[in-house]
Amino acid sequence: MAPSVSRGTSVVYFLRLRSGMLYIGCTKNLEQRLRDHAAGWACTTTKNDPALVLLRVEPQASFSMARRREAQLKRWSRPKKEALVRGDLSRLHELSLSHD
Repeated sequence: MAPSVSRGTSVVYFLRLRSGMLYIGCTKNLEQRLRDHAAGWACTTTKNDPALVLLRVEPQASFSMARRREAQLKRWSRPKKEALVRGDLSRLHELSLSHD
């Protein structure tokens, strides 16, 4: 499920949940964090609505930068997050201009 990311590398990641919703998180150990999500130990959200697939991983220069990026992404609208996950840069640009 996890791409090859060195342990200790700070990342922001997107999960698709069983309900269809997106979950955004950050970690320094992606493989362990994904195991924790699968086991229901990572957070209440994924305990109640299990993750089905890892959609996107964004390596960051530091954990503090990962936390800032996570906070930024969580403020985005669902359509904007979905465009990012799909890699639809033209739609992402349109949504950025409209502030949706």
